[in-house]
This record gives sequence, C-alpha cells and structure tokens, in this order.
Amino acid sequence: MGDKEAVDRLKVSYEQFFDEIRKVIIGQDKVVEEVLVSIFSRGHCLLIGVPGLAKTLLVTTISQILGLDFKRIQFTPDLMPSDIIGTEILDSNRQFKFVKGPLFAHMVLADEINRTPPKTQSALLEAMQEKAITSGGIRYVLQDPFFVLATQNPIEQEGTYPLPEAQLDRFMLNILLDYPSFEDEINIVRSTTSDTTASLKQVISKDEILLYQDLIRRVPVNRSVIEWAVNLASKTRPGSPLAHPLAKDNLIWGAGPRASQFLIIGAKTHAVLNGKYSPDIEDVKAIAPAILRHRIIRNYKAEARGISVEDIINELLA
Repeated sequence: MGDKEAVDRLKVSYEQFFDEIRKVIIGQDKVVEEVLVSIFSRGHCLLIGVPGLAKTLLVTTISQILGLDFKRIQFTPDLMPSDIIGTEILDSNRQFKFVKGPLFAHMVLADEINRTPPKTQSALLEAMQEKAITSGGIRYVLQDPFFVLATQNPIEQEGTYPLPEAQLDRFMLNILLDYPSFEDEINIVRSTTSDTTASLKQVISKDEILLYQDLIRRVPVNRSVIEWAVNLASKTRPGSPLAHPLAKDNLIWGAGPRASQFLIIGAKTHAVLNGKYSPDIEDVKAIAPAILRHRIIRNYKAEARGISVEDIINELLA
C-alpha cells in the first residue's frame, strides 16, 4: 500500500472513529481530535479541566476503539516512583523478579499529575521521553505505541506540586476541556441516566497506529510552511529580533525549538487526518494554541492587565 492510499485509508478510519466515540462522548469533538493528533504524532498531552467532565471516560473510550492496553494512575502525595514503574520482589525461588508497574501499557492516564511530588513526576516524564525505564540497573523498554495523557485540575492548587516549565515542555499538547453546551449537557444527562449501554467496535489496530505514525513522518512539507511555524514560535520569544510587540511587553519566556518541531509534526497529522497529502498554514494554525499555551509565560504586567495566554496566542495567529 502506497502512502497516498494509506492517507485515504486513515481518513476513512478517522471518520469511523468519530462515529464510534460519539456513542459515548458528546460534544467534545475538538478535544478528541487533538488527542488523536497527539497519538499519531507520537506525542503526549496534558488535559486541563474541572472534575466531572469525563476525562477518564474519554481516554478509556479512545483506547477501546483503538484496541490499546489502558492503565490509569491516580497521583497522590504519597505515590512513589516504584509505584508507577514497578519494583523488584523476592519470589518463591528466592530470586529477584521485576514486577512491572502501570506504566507498562499503551495508553496511560496520569490523573491529577500535579498532586504527586517531583520525584514521582520525574519518573513518569523520563518514561515519556525515553520510552523506557531503568530498575536495578536493567533497562526495560515500554510498549509501542506509548502515550501518556496527564490531567490537572485548574481550580484546586492547595497541596499540589505544579509541573516546572521544563517538564511541561515534554507534553506536545495542552488541551482545554470546557463545560458542555446546554444541548450537549441535556444529551449527556439523557444517555447516562438510562439503562442503555453503547456497543463500541475497534476501528484501528495497534499495528496500524504504528504504520500511520511512520506515514506521518514521511509526509512532505513546503518550506514556506516550516518558515511560518518557526516564525510563529520566534514571535513568542521576548529577546528575539522576530519577537512580536505583544510578546515583548507581556511575556518573560517564549516557546523553544521543540514547539517549532511539534507545530510541523502536528500540522502533518492534522492534514492527514483530514485527508490532505501535505499540510498548509491553516493546519499549523489549527494546532498552534494547544502547542503554545503551556510554553509561554506571562509577566506581572500581563497578569495585572488581565491579558491571558489565549489572548496573546490569538493575536499572534491573527
């Protein structure tokens, strides 16, 4: 199967995927699309939303439709690195045996990642970057594909350990999960308070995901699109000659080169999922807010004026 046929096939599977997930998840098409962009880009994402917005249900449903092994980790202040990566035990033969932790899954939901101390956060983020963990001097490779979706509660900050900016940069996307619309909430209440259960079917296999991840890396990109993406990231850097006046006045830190890389790979994935054979600037714009919002830091003047990160990103894209 050639690359063109593979793109056409993925477009069909993408539409079938939405037919399935809408049986369970109502009114979150943009969130679902961004999660899929992250998966096919070999990235990880951070999901920001208040409790009760079906974050766990979203991830379990996606893993079921994609046929992926799923594990959920509830992060707490007393969680240790060995609780997530695994530990060595003495078996009945008095031999040390490594028992794998919940990180050994295709899709891992790190629930409320900011509730656990930096030591455990670092263990997770190392696994995200290296796709492997080390225990007792032995390196264990994680399953492929491997995808981490971490959640944070934006309204509770007491007793939390906010992720440092350098660790936030490991996440490809920062996805905002908002309240549903009035009509969507009516449909949610109707479907979840009845005795009906949706029957989901697997649309894409694990091997197909790996094939499509490789396919997206081969998608050609016009130099002008790459220049536009790099220019967009450069505009966020206050000390850069290309800095936007809004960034100079309101930011203390901008997006690094990793943002430029993610803008292009994200644009490739967005284009392919929508049946295009090469991304354009509109694909970069579509994915840019989720890539930039956790990579730029406002100064005190912006906070005092009530200028949000979203306001700055929208101005840069305009």
